[in-house]
Amino acid sequence: MSASDDPRRVHFQSPEYLVDRLDAIAELFDKDRTDLLVDAIREYIEDTADSETFQELVATKYYDDQLEFETVKQLVGAETAQRLRLLKADLEDEPLDLAAPDDVDVYDGDATAVDTVADDER
Repeated sequence: MSASDDPRRVHFQSPEYLVDRLDAIAELFDKDRTDLLVDAIREYIEDTADSETFQELVATKYYDDQLEFETVKQLVGAETAQRLRLLKADLEDEPLDLAAPDDVDVYDGDATAVDTVADDER
């Protein structure tokens, strides 16, 4: 067991009826209340972390410098966090100022002209 897997005592208050129901379920399955709570928390965290809405929120807060990279890693996992880090670096870079190539017809002769007159000038 790694240091991050070491048990940590957590104290919280819950409505009595929830504790009573949890104890009844624990007794039914011949399990400990704590084991059921840990399983429920783990499942909630995994479901939440897999949610697209949650991942978008994490990305937005990370891009806005409201979350540190290590926190992002804890929230969405190392692989997704690394992808967000790379995307953030791309967003922060200045765009490349590359001229279009003169010797290549990228439209294969089928280019369409666009009228660039602003809407307010019409």
